[in-house]
Order: sequence, then C-alpha cells, then structure tokens
Amino acid sequence: MGESSYCYKYPRPAVTTDCVLFGLEEGELSVLLIQRGREPYKGCWAFPGGFMEMDEDAEHGALRELREETGLEPMEIRQLGAYTGVDRDPRGRVITIAYYALVGKGEVRAADDAAAARWFPIGEIPPLAFDHDQILRDALQALRRDEPHLFNSLR
Repeated sequence: MGESSYCYKYPRPAVTTDCVLFGLEEGELSVLLIQRGREPYKGCWAFPGGFMEMDEDAEHGALRELREETGLEPMEIRQLGAYTGVDRDPRGRVITIAYYALVGKGEVRAADDAAAARWFPIGEIPPLAFDHDQILRDALQALRRDEPHLFNSLR
C-alpha cells in the first residue's frame, strides 16, 4: 500500500499566538509590549507573539515567541481565548490564540522581529496593532476575575 495524502478543497487559516504579560511593581500594573519591526504595522506596538511552528502546540508557541522577542520565560501562562475575526490581520486569514500571565516586572530586551520591548503602565497604553486592544480588554477582565485582591492594592 502506497503513501496517501489528503487534499482538501477548503482554504486553511494560519495560526498565531499572542502573550499578554502583566507586570506588577510598587502597586503599579503594567503590560509588556513589543514594537513591531516588520510589516504589517511596522513601528506599532503589539503583544509578543507570532506564527506557530508545525511541531508545537499553542502554549509552547506562545512561550517560544515570548522568549525570542523579549527574553522573558514565565513559569506559567493561562489561555485567554481564540480571536477569529475575519479581517483581524491584513496578511490574510489568521487566527490567534491569546495567553496571559501576571509576572514580576523583569528586564526585557527586544530581539527577533521586535524592534523594541518595554513595559507600559496600564493607563499609558499606546494604540495597538491588529485587534490587540480587544485582547487587552479581555485579559484585564480575566486578571480581575482571577486576581481580585490585586485590584484593591493598585494605585
């Protein structure tokens, strides 16, 4: 019996992962953003993330992209959800699986396709690329649900 391959008449979307990292320091909540070094949205701020490799699951892809773009390796990330808007990415049909975590605010360094990486106080977030403003709102809501005591101590 020979090799068989499957062909489908249906187009397939690409899959990316994005990480929303919240940092807490001296009662101030911040979020980690990277400045995109490539199109689309070159020069705009976004969450660390990128395309999944064929041999990795979404969580490992998210952690790899985070490490490659910022040098950070959190102990744990939580899946926030899938973002499937048809026009969310100008490159074509791209679905992203977003993750979030609360971490100690560490030193970050931009690498790979990130031109810059830095922490932004939650009240000073610049305009975000793609649909990352919606992802941020959802991640803040999840953090409030998971860590309600945190929001009592913020300035």
